[in-house]
Amino acid sequence: MPKNNKNNKKRFTVEEDQSIEEVLDQMKQEGYQPVRRVEEPVFKETEENGEKKVEPVGRKIVFDAVKSE
Repeated sequence: MPKNNKNNKKRFTVEEDQSIEEVLDQMKQEGYQPVRRVEEPVFKETEENGEKKVEPVGRKIVFDAVKSE
């Protein structure tokens, strides 16, 4: 019988008030193991002299994890 992969995968996002270590500990407590780390830039759009500018203002870190066996 094939495993149901939907229940075996989960994404964990590092919030502004959390450290990466805290998220990894949370994953471990829930029985998940990290398989991939993705950093996505966060941009802010501003208008200067009639021109739109896009400036980086931060980053969002997301971990893809699978259920530990």
